[in-house]
Amino acid sequence: MNRVGVHPSSFPIFEKKERIIPLKLFDIPFPAANIIKQEMLSLGGDAAVHKNVIDGKVEKSDIILLGTKKHYEFLIDKLNKMPFFGLLETKKEIEEFFNKKRVDIILSPWGRKIYFNDTLIMGIINVTPDSFYADSRKETIEEVLSAANKMIEEGADILDIGGLSTRPGSDAVDEEEEIRRVIPALKAIRENFPRVFISVDTYRAQVAQKALESGADMVNDISGFSFDDKILNVVAEAKAPYVLMHIKGTPKDMQQNPYYEDVINEIIGYFYEKIQIATEKGVDPEKIILDPGIGFGKRYEDNLEIISRVKELKSLKKPLLIGHSRKSFIGKALDGATPEERLEGTLAITAMCVLNDVEIIRVHDVRENKRVAKMLEAVKWQMYSSPSEAT
Repeated sequence: MNRVGVHPSSFPIFEKKERIIPLKLFDIPFPAANIIKQEMLSLGGDAAVHKNVIDGKVEKSDIILLGTKKHYEFLIDKLNKMPFFGLLETKKEIEEFFNKKRVDIILSPWGRKIYFNDTLIMGIINVTPDSFYADSRKETIEEVLSAANKMIEEGADILDIGGLSTRPGSDAVDEEEEIRRVIPALKAIRENFPRVFISVDTYRAQVAQKALESGADMVNDISGFSFDDKILNVVAEAKAPYVLMHIKGTPKDMQQNPYYEDVINEIIGYFYEKIQIATEKGVDPEKIILDPGIGFGKRYEDNLEIISRVKELKSLKKPLLIGHSRKSFIGKALDGATPEERLEGTLAITAMCVLNDVEIIRVHDVRENKRVAKMLEAVKWQMYSSPSEAT
């Protein structure tokens, strides 16, 4: 529009008309589905519904709406005058989608901050002898500090420290052993790198408590508080950021025939329920980060589906974290590549995440992933900048 010479005051008007926004509504009563479809058609948009909605042979239907932001503004206004068939509730959901904004910054209990301007890189430090990728294992304080220093120099925005392997089929070590591994490593990193943002990878409340007291900024819970719900009390009391992950089963059994009708729909439903519970327990909803749990109770096709549809998770208006680095679905896609041979596949998924505005990616190889992200952010900046702003 700058190149055409459009007056800047008209930009907001055109912005509402520039693209079709597809929205999916679930389980809408058939009379409401008929009304919504007709209203969208009358506005110049459209709606795809079940073929038997028109004759009432189905009680409910999902709806795919197709319209510009302008169409949705008019639809919201129309539905606001229809207090029947649950249309006011549908109106509220559409309104929330457009009005609710994702946070731009999260503050840790210690005052350290992470900003979601670009995709952030979370570097993995496993204080374990048995994590699936051997190069990520750090068993001495010297190895931990060396890894932390390297990752920070290479551009890591967050360091994620874990003392409990959650690879498929793994058995959990006891709590005392996890504490023995994690806390000294965390304290050493905090003492040597006081400004770095540190996440603790644990699902145990006591480990999270001790980690936060020792200088951790965030809790990364692979269980979505399913294994120890007291972790919510710890997070709430500390006012700490919390990564809530989707998992089906436990690390021991999660890959024993997992199944989904629609993996994204199930994950979104899980997140809605978990966010509500966590909020009721006192966790700050503005400090919740969502992780769909790549590889945690997912089939090969489920992992690919999550990556291909990751933008749908943005409808929850929470920062997203994707942990895909060197995982087995990449090995399968690359004809049986071992964890050591999965870097290029990891970088391909990283690129998709950056292009889809995922806020955090959790990786073993900071330098390579950071460079992919930085290059794509430069391209995105050029795409969205005016000629006078782009450099």
